[in-house]
This record gives sequence, structure tokens and C-alpha cells, in this order.
Amino acid sequence: MLQAARELLAVRSPLDAELMVSDMVGAWWGRRVKGGDVEQVLGEGLVDYAAKAGTPASLTLLICLAYLGTARQGAKAEGAALAMMESGVARPGWADRVGAVKPTGCYVSRDAYGDQDTVLCTFAYSGQDRHALVLVVDYNMRGMARDAWVSSEVEKLLEQARAEAEANPLLTFQEIEPQQARALLDSAMRSTRESKPRPPVSDSYSAYHAFARSRLKALPPGRKRPAPLHSEAPYSRERRAMLAAEFLASDEAEHLSDRSAASRCADHIIDYGISQDFGRPLRVSPAKCETFLLTWLPAKVMLSPEEQEAMPHVLSAWSRFAARKSALPDRGLKATLDAIWEAMATFPEAYRDPAALGLDRALLERLLPDGDLSALARRLFAFPPLPGADDLNPADPADRRRLLAVDHGGELDEQHLAWHEEIATRLWEGDPPEMWEAAQRLLDLGHDREEVLHVLIEIVERIGGDPEELATALDDIAEIPDEF
Repeated sequence: MLQAARELLAVRSPLDAELMVSDMVGAWWGRRVKGGDVEQVLGEGLVDYAAKAGTPASLTLLICLAYLGTARQGAKAEGAALAMMESGVARPGWADRVGAVKPTGCYVSRDAYGDQDTVLCTFAYSGQDRHALVLVVDYNMRGMARDAWVSSEVEKLLEQARAEAEANPLLTFQEIEPQQARALLDSAMRSTRESKPRPPVSDSYSAYHAFARSRLKALPPGRKRPAPLHSEAPYSRERRAMLAAEFLASDEAEHLSDRSAASRCADHIIDYGISQDFGRPLRVSPAKCETFLLTWLPAKVMLSPEEQEAMPHVLSAWSRFAARKSALPDRGLKATLDAIWEAMATFPEAYRDPAALGLDRALLERLLPDGDLSALARRLFAFPPLPGADDLNPADPADRRRLLAVDHGGELDEQHLAWHEEIATRLWEGDPPEMWEAAQRLLDLGHDREEVLHVLIEIVERIGGDPEELATALDDIAEIPDEF
């Protein structure tokens, strides 16, 4: 990387240098390294290495990292750069202008469905080298930023966005306050950063991530919440029930024959809109309905056979109901219904009923009293089916130790049995999520269940109750140590 930094000495503008360094540090963005945080191991390691080199190229790299790096990287890079400049190391004439930008306008292109915002923020160095940072925020992916790029053809980009909005009645393009743009993008980039495993972003996102993060600091902070993230109001249990009842009594739901199954399906649709879409159960779109039907339901919710049959029809009725309530244009409703119709053929294949895999329905109900299908694998790992233990319920804390005693043939002492119960309970609850991720990595390497459980016990016993240290230790487990 330090050798590549020599190219910084040949560029003619701070913009080109910032983009080069952003691309450089994007090489490790979102990746994991054993034994620490990747930004500390590689990012701060690069700062330390460049500081020791003492060359013009390393100074130029440090100047850019002082602006583009994380807070810790930036502080270290700035201190090292100042020391090198005091010692007389040469730097390019444009180096003093790195990061010295001011915003010149912020805009958003927004679709009528509420699926995504394309946010365009323009900047300039003292009125020169005007450029635009563009980020795409996807609300069907928990509001994360999933794409980013930079353009120096600002006027052409703005004109194109205006023309697209004029030609498409389902698109709007408007200028927004810089404070609002910062609030929206801060939230979106945080959502991307917190997504696990590595978020499903575009190939270019990592290259522009550091540049985008630094440009947001040039926007004035504000407390305005971004408009797309406004929930209507907190949904209490009573309000959810009233919304479901209003739907079932509507003309749109009149044709639904199995009212009981339709009611349960409506509850799932409402829950998805509240928990996954920023409290917006009445927002419908082709992409949202496809994601709900073909991705979220098959991974998250255990449906009865009656609900599986009814769900696509209930979703179509709900879309008509929600479109009327939210004033979605007819063109948007038609596209949504067409998408649901196409998904109907795929839904039976996408939704695999666990009972079809040979699991007893009664066992499924004991393992998933909350209907959380995503928990099935880890709960089966924690409490596998045992002959003669059908009367014991792993959802009941009083039965868990008895189940674990049966699982181990009654050969464990009370202290070791208590540790097994601790691990089993954590796996049951998914707390922390890194525990099941670590278990799956070890199982994929061919280790058996008992070996994996004993490694997890050793880690929890050694770390204690600190959740951050425990998550880090579990993240670092890539193989079972030789002593096991």
C-alpha cells in the first residue's frame, strides 16, 4: 500500500487523491481478521507503518488518512503527518486542500413506493472541483446504504435526475436541507455497518465508503429525522389489532374464505411492516412484497398449512387495502399485484415447511413457541430430539436441565451440567448471535456437536459476562484449538 501511495505524488487535485485512498482502504472494509478489529489491525497498522517510512509518499498518504480514516486512524495520522512536516518532508501543493470542502446542494430522488432514496450531495473546494457524492438507501434492506459513487459531472447528473422524475410519475426529485441529508445518510451508513454477516452492498460501495463517511462530516449536523424513516406512530398491540380488524372487514378482504388463516396472515404482514420497515405496515411495493413473501417468511415465520395456502391471496388483498389507505397510484398498485402474482408460483418452493423435512409437528411447536423459524436450526442443535423425552419441553426452563441430563446419559456432574444449560439457553435465545455463527463455522469444519459445545463452554467460562468481549472472542473462533 505504501508503494501504491507513490502514485499520490502524481495526481493534480485533492479529489483524485481522496478517491485513490478511499479505494485503498476499501480493500479491507467489512472484512474480518483474527485477533482484533480490522480497522485497528490494518488501518492503524498502515498509519504506523507510513509514519515510520518518513517519505513524501507516506506523508501524502497520512494527510489523506487524517481526513478519510476512522476517528482513531485520523488522530494518529494527523499527529504523524504534523511531525513529518516539521522535519521538512515535502508534500504536494494540493495537500493542504484535502478535505477542505463545503456542501453546495443536497437532493433526493424518491420513488412513490418508498422502496429507496437516491441521495445526491454536491461539494466544492473553494468553489472549484465541484463533485457529487451519490448514495442509494434501500428501505427493503432495513434502510441501509447499498451503493455509492462519485461524479465530477454535477450539472449533467442533476439534469438527468430531473428528466427521469419528469418522465416517470412514480418518481420525485427535490432539493433537501443538508441537515436532513446528513441525518438520512448517517442512519443508512450505520445500518450498513451494523449488518451481519457482510452486508449485501454493490461492488463499488467499499471503494467509496471512506470518502462518503468523510464527506458527511462536511454537512451540518441536525436533529431532523429523514422523511422516509418517519413511522406513523408507535404501534401498540391494540393498534395492530384494530388495523388487522379494519382490513378483515374491508371490501378488499371480502373474498378471503378462511377467515382464521387470513387473520393470522394479516398479523404477519403487519408485524413485518412494523419490525422490518420502520413502522410502515401500509407501505406496499413490488420489491417489498417479493421480499416478504419469498425471503422473510421462509426464513423467519413458521406457517401452518392453511396459512401457507392463504398467504399470497391475503397479501394481494392487503396490497389493495394498503394502496387505498396510502393513496398509492393505480400504476403502482398494478405493478405490486403483478409482482405478487408472479411470486405465487415460487412461494410453495421458497417456503419449505419444516414438517415436510420429517420433523414432527408437535416437536416443531415445542421448539418454536414464538413461531421464529430462523431459530429452528440453533434450537435443534441445543436440544436435539431424544427418545423417551417427548414429555419434556425445551421452551420450559424447568425441563431444560432434565433434557440435557438425558442427552448426556446422566454422566455429567452438576457444575458441568449447569454450563451446558448456560450454552443451551443462550443458543435457544440467540444471545449473542455470534455464538451460533461460531458453532456453524466449527460444524462446517467437520467437528462434532460435543466438541463444539465444549469450546463454547470454555469461551463463556473464560470471558465471563462482558457481552462485547464475548462477542469478540466468539468471532475470533475459526478452528478448535489443539488442546480440545
